[in-house]
Amino acid sequence: MQTSSKSTNMPQELPVTTTTATATNTKKLTLIPLIFLIYFEVAGGPYGEEPAVKAAGTLLAIIGFLVFPFIWSVPEALVTAELSTAYPGNGGFVIWAERAFGPFWGSLMGTWKFLSGVINVAAFPVLCIDYMKRLIPALESGLPRPHRWLSLGQKGVKKDWNLFFNTLFWNLNFWDNVSTLAGEVDKPQETFPKALFIAVIFTCLAYLFPLLAVTGALSVGQSEWEDGFMAQAAELIAGKWLKIFLEVGAVLSAIGLFEAQLSSSAFQLLGMADIGSLPTFFGLRSKWFNTPWVGILLSTSISLGVSYMNFTDIISSANFIYSLSMLLEFASFVWLRRKFPMLKRPYRVPLKLPGLVVMCLIPCAFLVVIMAIATKKVYLVSGVMSVAGIGWYYLMKLCKSKKWLKFNIGGEVGVEENDQDRVVGPL
Repeated sequence: MQTSSKSTNMPQELPVTTTTATATNTKKLTLIPLIFLIYFEVAGGPYGEEPAVKAAGTLLAIIGFLVFPFIWSVPEALVTAELSTAYPGNGGFVIWAERAFGPFWGSLMGTWKFLSGVINVAAFPVLCIDYMKRLIPALESGLPRPHRWLSLGQKGVKKDWNLFFNTLFWNLNFWDNVSTLAGEVDKPQETFPKALFIAVIFTCLAYLFPLLAVTGALSVGQSEWEDGFMAQAAELIAGKWLKIFLEVGAVLSAIGLFEAQLSSSAFQLLGMADIGSLPTFFGLRSKWFNTPWVGILLSTSISLGVSYMNFTDIISSANFIYSLSMLLEFASFVWLRRKFPMLKRPYRVPLKLPGLVVMCLIPCAFLVVIMAIATKKVYLVSGVMSVAGIGWYYLMKLCKSKKWLKFNIGGEVGVEENDQDRVVGPL
């Protein structure tokens, strides 16, 4: 490991930034496990999509889950594929922001992503309970009737755009979370693009098919579409056996979502310790399982602390903080392409800089909408967390300068290209 991150002899591509505690013979994630890790980072099944129907009606919910992946999921997955292969180390988006704009923005990115992640973790036990408490007897069954897919909602029921957009966003985001485990992936330059491509298709179909089946088969009041309704719908369609099957699936899905998100949050802290943004204590691994036990403990503790909030408040708070981080992430992506055009990128989004800007502007516009329709409570929670994140950065900077805590200085992010490879003018 180099003692200075500003050495003029540094190669053009960034070395893999794994933690110093990682053994060379550690088992790595291959393609199939990575696909399912990404799937559970994002979806885990159709559970949790019901509020979209309640908020805006059947047709808009179907259109939302059909169109939203193209304006949000695909751009986010493309950004993740390019930057995860260019910077294949634990830390992911924190490294990207720090490379683009410096340590302050890297730290703030870490704060936003970590807090949105652990808040998100708190939603999964709530979602699991919503499914398990559905014990209504079967009433009827029926085959899908496609005309029901065209319903714009019940007359007299006001559309809840806040709930609608937050439900879509929550169910189809967090594609970049897997980047925090890039150092644990076998041949990340080859594996990441393939895994993300397959996971995007898998996720979209997993949401769309059950939604089409249930909305086509049942004619129920719009207000019935609450969290956990899929299990009740299964019983109405085919009997109690399918309801039990869905409930078991919901529990397994919640466990998978919880574990995947917890893994990303924990490995994010490990990666931040590896690059010197956090004290080395946060990078400690278990001697038995080689997992970041400090990150797991901290992430779980914070998730328990916010678990008192209801499901809607949880996803709204997570979405707002995540929106802030994604605006920074898209900006980092574009700026890194301009700042370091010669950096080796095993996967490269096949667009020039103007095309990349357009690609990122579309999801950024949606992020602005998500933040604009937030409630005062969400604004307050997000503002307090952001201020705390800024304070945390300066506290860590003070601890580093005073040497009160041990930091991995040698792992700090530096410059990945020679000065002659920089582009200062228009491309």
